[in-house]
Amino acid sequence: MSHTQRRGRRIMMTDAERDAYLTQQRTCRVATVSADGRPHVGALWFVWDGTSLWLYSLTRSLRWAQLRRDPRIAVVVDDGVEYGELRGVELSGTVSPVGGVPRTGESCPELDRPERLFAAKYFGLDVMPHDARHAWLRLTPEAVASWDFHKLSGLG
Repeated sequence: MSHTQRRGRRIMMTDAERDAYLTQQRTCRVATVSADGRPHVGALWFVWDGTSLWLYSLTRSLRWAQLRRDPRIAVVVDDGVEYGELRGVELSGTVSPVGGVPRTGESCPELDRPERLFAAKYFGLDVMPHDARHAWLRLTPEAVASWDFHKLSGLG
C-alpha cells in the first residue's frame, strides 16, 4: 500500500462524521456532462437523509436537461481555507427525479422527509414552499469518498 493510500484511509471520515458533515453543510457542487462530453458544474442546495442526497433543482436549467439525457452525476461538498482545514465528501452515481416535475406541492410521501429537512435547513419553516419551477433529484450514491485534513495533525 502506498503512503498516499495509507494517508487517504486515515483522513477518511467515519460514517457518523460524514452524516454530520453533510447535514451541516449548505451548498454542493454538481457535475453533469453534455451530449458532446463537456462537463458542467453548478452549485445547489441539498439535504442528506443518511442514505441519499436530495437536490432541489430548477427544471428549466442546463443541469436538468443534461441529467434527463444522462443521469450520471458527481457531487462535491467541501470546505476549509488552510490546508489542514480541508474537509469534504464526493458522491457519485445516478440521479432519479422524485415527485412532480416541476414540483407544485401535491402529496408525495417519498418527499415528506427531504422536504421537511430542506424547509427547516434553508427557510426556517416546517413546510416546504413550492414555486412550480423546481423539482427533486435523488442521488443514492454508488461511490463515496471523504477527507478531513484536521485528522493529519494527529498523524505522525
